[in-house]
Amino acid sequence: MREYVINRPAPDAMGRILDQAGPEGIVLRLAWQAGLSRDEISALTWDQVSFLDSRLELPARMVPLEADLRSALWRLYEANHEVSPRVVLSSRGKTPMAPESISRLARLALDREGQTHVRLMDLRHDWILRQLMDKDWAEVARISGVEVPALQARFSSHVPEKKNAPRSSAQVDEFKLWRVLQAERGTPAGLALWLTWQLGLQAQEIISLTWDQVDFSRDALRFEDRELPLTNAVRRILEDTRRKRRSGDPPQVLLTERSRKPLDLPRLSRMTRAALIRGGMEHTLLRDLRRDENREDEDARLLEAAQRGPLSRGDVMALLGLSKTAAYGRLHRLTEQKRLVRIGGKYYPPESVVPPERHWETIRTYLTQAGFAYRQDIAQLLRIRPKQCTLLLRHLVEDGELIQTGQKYFLPEKRGKKAE
Repeated sequence: MREYVINRPAPDAMGRILDQAGPEGIVLRLAWQAGLSRDEISALTWDQVSFLDSRLELPARMVPLEADLRSALWRLYEANHEVSPRVVLSSRGKTPMAPESISRLARLALDREGQTHVRLMDLRHDWILRQLMDKDWAEVARISGVEVPALQARFSSHVPEKKNAPRSSAQVDEFKLWRVLQAERGTPAGLALWLTWQLGLQAQEIISLTWDQVDFSRDALRFEDRELPLTNAVRRILEDTRRKRRSGDPPQVLLTERSRKPLDLPRLSRMTRAALIRGGMEHTLLRDLRRDENREDEDARLLEAAQRGPLSRGDVMALLGLSKTAAYGRLHRLTEQKRLVRIGGKYYPPESVVPPERHWETIRTYLTQAGFAYRQDIAQLLRIRPKQCTLLLRHLVEDGELIQTGQKYFLPEKRGKKAE
């Protein structure tokens, strides 16, 4: 394979160019100190520059800001942010610069300092090489927007060999994962992540899964050796995926988006790896989502605690030492897996309460026979705490499903027959 050519600039020449006050200075800074492409430089707006977090928040990635670049951007912001939302403006008219104009400006600035062999693209590539000196492939993929295989193909011959350290199963950041799942919801990679995370499927099972194995009537996936219940989220995504099927598609559930062919293991690995990297989970692999033994132990502790009484988010934070968002993510996943049921702000074992979808039917049947009920009667009927029952009854009264008189609750048609 022919070596990928990178024309690296002379640092002293770049230092002189970066000190220039015109737009060429900031253009070359963004390319050489943040790895932005020509089009990204042209489109960059002040809304995408986070001075508080010292990063550029681009549509496809987050790029950390070096201190020198941050200072240069801040000076430019104070001078120009009221003129235009765009960062790079022309010297004369103070108007946004088109990509072609940025290329010409960069070419002239580089030529003046004798860097005639260096292209604007080379500055981005030089930035990538510098990142690879102290970061691993996955982290550089995340901040550069280039997938790991492409990075390795282009740059591996230019950097010292990176040995892979022995790796244990990564602790999964559930909050980050939840954001990845939402961002990738409509993609094959997203569906694969959902199937792994919530149902524990192996990679081979995912690529082999056919629509004959999906039983929507029983909310289950059928395999030769077992049957797995569908979570609500996985069911919705599978339904969306089935609606997108085309005439003549193969029977497999996961297909490539363009050619509509079944995925193979290497393609599945690349797609899910890229999705996790985009979401800032560069040290997490697909297999980590189903092999997190620590997570299973913690889940078991939560489910055991729920048997003793309903859980709140605060209970989970205290029991496992999690943040508020992580505790919510843990409870949400267990609810999606139907291992807990949420009623108000409390989480119960499914077998211990009447499920929320049957609340109204159960209350209506009881009131049809009894005529009226107090709050404690309905709380005992549904096997929930009085506080959750109060919220439920309030919503039913507001919706006109029930009438409240004092401490008694009636069906609208039963009010005239209320007991004294």
